[in-house]
Amino acid sequence: MRNKTGKQRGFSLIEILVVLVIMGLLISIIAPNVMGRADEARVQKVFADFSAIETALRMYRLDNYDYPSSEQGLSALVERPSLEPVPRNWKSDGYLESLPVDPWGNPYLYLSPGQNGPYDIFTYGADGVRGGSGQNSDYGNWQNAEQ
Repeated sequence: MRNKTGKQRGFSLIEILVVLVIMGLLISIIAPNVMGRADEARVQKVFADFSAIETALRMYRLDNYDYPSSEQGLSALVERPSLEPVPRNWKSDGYLESLPVDPWGNPYLYLSPGQNGPYDIFTYGADGVRGGSGQNSDYGNWQNAEQ
């Protein structure tokens, strides 16, 4: 029997460093683009939620002849309200399976009658405080998704 001795093959330190530099460059180029897209996706979710809530509110109004009051809030779309005006024809399954929360984990706010229409649905953004810019911007159903 003959012993076969062969060289161990592997990556050199230089090859590993080159790969790490390339990965670093790719991450530095791609990461800012991906982070900006996440912010855009959150805003798009807000307007998609507004659309779903508005559809449920229209169904509620068709059944009960009026929108839920501000005191009843959006929870009137999930469980039968006990506050006046008590709906006469409230749908037994509700109008939404559950209330959506904004992308920052806060409940959506609701006014009826609204200052911008028959009702206002809005969120104060990431900081949860009125006013702000960027991720802290306020969003309402009276705005366009492009604003």
